[in-house]
Amino acid sequence: MPPKEGGKAPAEKKPAGKAPAKTAAKKTKEGGVGKKSKKTRKETYSSYIYKVLKQVHPETGISNKAMSIMNSFVNDIFERIAGEASKLAAYNKRSTISSREIQTSVRLILPGELAKHA
Repeated sequence: MPPKEGGKAPAEKKPAGKAPAKTAAKKTKEGGVGKKSKKTRKETYSSYIYKVLKQVHPETGISNKAMSIMNSFVNDIFERIAGEASKLAAYNKRSTISSREIQTSVRLILPGELAKHA
């Protein structure tokens, strides 16, 4: 609403300017009106995949779909290795996964030549 014209209009402007700000703050706390929803951070390996790609093939890019596939691949391999290492630690009655369990897990999971280079 436009301010009413009168003798006290300039004097009322400052308190009127402050009051809606307080009520607006109240609305954002209660109803969430006017407040931007904060995006939850999703942890991915995208930046690391991109850095390795640039080291190997500096002129090559990668699409979002391909990056998503690579991210899923890295997560899958990580889960497989962690699961296998966990089993190995349990077989040996240990509560800590060491580099030895990780190395053995990689040799069990990855086939042939890949296991040798990993």
